[in-house]
Amino acid sequence: MTLRYDLVVFDFDGTLADSLTWFRTALSDVIEKHGLTPICEERAEALRGMAPKAIMDELGIPTWKLPFIAADVRDRAARNVDQITLFDGIAELLLELRAAGATIAVVSSNGEEAIRQVMGPELVAHISHFACGAALFGKAAVFRKVVRKAGSTPERTLCIGDEVRDIEAAREAGCACGAVSWGFATPAILEASDPDHLYDVPVDIARCVMPAEQATQRA
Repeated sequence: MTLRYDLVVFDFDGTLADSLTWFRTALSDVIEKHGLTPICEERAEALRGMAPKAIMDELGIPTWKLPFIAADVRDRAARNVDQITLFDGIAELLLELRAAGATIAVVSSNGEEAIRQVMGPELVAHISHFACGAALFGKAAVFRKVVRKAGSTPERTLCIGDEVRDIEAAREAGCACGAVSWGFATPAILEASDPDHLYDVPVDIARCVMPAEQATQRA
């Protein structure tokens, strides 16, 4: 079978796992701890339709604070892995991609141990490369390293995320970019960023990576 992409690189939070449901419960505490601009629930939901820089402006986040906030969120996620679960269909998708011969990597700003716990040992065994703790706006360089380590090329690599910054990082690295509509960013802002692929359900990813006649049709 000739795959459309040899290497598939996934973001974790909002792409493979539903971290947003948990993060909503922690957001007010994160805002208070780091002295950010308080927002109501309605404005918090509106963040999903904003570009990354606009989100930072809305919350009053100076660039120098980003690494500290990211580290805090990673620590909180590690303590609450029992509240974070994979989206429906993700486990089947990963198994199908591996069975077809695709190499799978996970690039995330979250911590590797937390990701491994959420995924479980069976799925982790099918992930060839983890690159975790990546800077929020530093994914392009990590994508390049993963591509080299996997022995692939940008042209044969598909990077999939749920935010505008994931699309921008994939483009910067010269890789194809795919966006999922079930994560943090709204489908509208993702579509406005013109990704190469926009997915509504996990099985769409399998159909994209594999020849149409080979992709398993799942309900």
